[in-house]
Amino acid sequence: MSVASAGPTTRMLAAQEPTSIEQTGLDLISIADMALKVVYFQGMITGQAMSEHLCLPYFNVLERAVGYLKREEYVEVSGSSGFGELAYQYTLTPKGSSRAQEQIDRTAYAGPAPVTLEAYQNMVMEQSRGPERVSRDEVIKAMSDMVVADATVDQVGQAVNTGRSMFLFGEPGNGKTAIAERMAELLGGYVLIPHAVTIDGQIIKVLDVQNHEPVPIAPGRVEYDRRWVLCKRPSVMVGGELTLTSLDLVYDPVSKVYEAPLQMKANNGMFLIDDFGRQQVRPTDLLNRWIVPLEKRIDYLTLKTGKKIEIPFEEVIVFSTNLNPRDLVDDAFLRRIQSKINVVNPSANQFREIFKLQCEHFRIPFDQQGLVYLLREHYVKQQRELRACHPRDILRILIGIAKYLDVPPSLDPDLVDRACRTYFVDLG
Repeated sequence: MSVASAGPTTRMLAAQEPTSIEQTGLDLISIADMALKVVYFQGMITGQAMSEHLCLPYFNVLERAVGYLKREEYVEVSGSSGFGELAYQYTLTPKGSSRAQEQIDRTAYAGPAPVTLEAYQNMVMEQSRGPERVSRDEVIKAMSDMVVADATVDQVGQAVNTGRSMFLFGEPGNGKTAIAERMAELLGGYVLIPHAVTIDGQIIKVLDVQNHEPVPIAPGRVEYDRRWVLCKRPSVMVGGELTLTSLDLVYDPVSKVYEAPLQMKANNGMFLIDDFGRQQVRPTDLLNRWIVPLEKRIDYLTLKTGKKIEIPFEEVIVFSTNLNPRDLVDDAFLRRIQSKINVVNPSANQFREIFKLQCEHFRIPFDQQGLVYLLREHYVKQQRELRACHPRDILRILIGIAKYLDVPPSLDPDLVDRACRTYFVDLG
């Protein structure tokens, strides 16, 4: 079964629940110190709650770590909320509080236990998009709410099946971002994303609910490693706010924890750089940052200690721009971008179809004569190019004008003129 078609349960089983400390990839002291910080921040916690917080099984994993903490007199049992070890309530001793503060000075992270860098690398490679086919029918279905040329549909399908990198370019307002979003849907499937990754005692937070969409787990016990979260294949989008620093590890000097960069969060999914060429950094500097990852499928990140780590670069990266790609990059870089899709202006027939769909959406009666008037007076006479976004934008303004005039919205010439005078900028 391919990754894209694998169901949630199948994908979850790719990370089986560890049954020993050795299988976690972590060591006894590391787990014990994490448990110690959890007790410190919680004040008092049961074994069951500790297991749920750290996303580690209690028996034979946390059980051993807690046993170590008790032997070293860092924690003590202060009571019980029920029967059995899972119900024991743990609190810190003065010695344990001192030890916990020492650990917090190193890193204040006390969330779900991390996975090792090696485990993360292996999982990303296992989940990397394979040669599975996306059919033309699937592309048409994904883009069914858009009006685009057949040639564009085919280019999108070809690019998704190529599955590496692409340039979407063309005039603004013709749906480049919407097309990229449909591409992300076509990637489909589920992936496992870790809460955090550890390397040399350093913690890198990866899971980000702003960019990752966890999948609800069906009732019934599935024994998988809870340090991984089942999510829809990620689609990370950035625009003009993108800087070079956001493409490297972000270190918080207070918590002493790293935040994963955007491209790491996009692994096994799509990374869309919208409005490319309008960032605060020069396009050449931004593109030079991508040369090695695009060529080698590996990205290099630097820890505060100066150590460089290898992170898989297994994602579809999409550059979307209103500018001419040749004005932004040289031929050497264009060669590394496998697919280039020119999203052109809609034809008159396509514009009419978009207009009709938008009239239906806004519940405005479609009037062929009203559309003819719009095209003649505000496009032909003004020598204005058609854009796919114009019908939506003009009709939104028209509705507001109709409300102001207390008349029903329609394609009446007066309402059309008022909307166009508001929407278009005609100087001179």
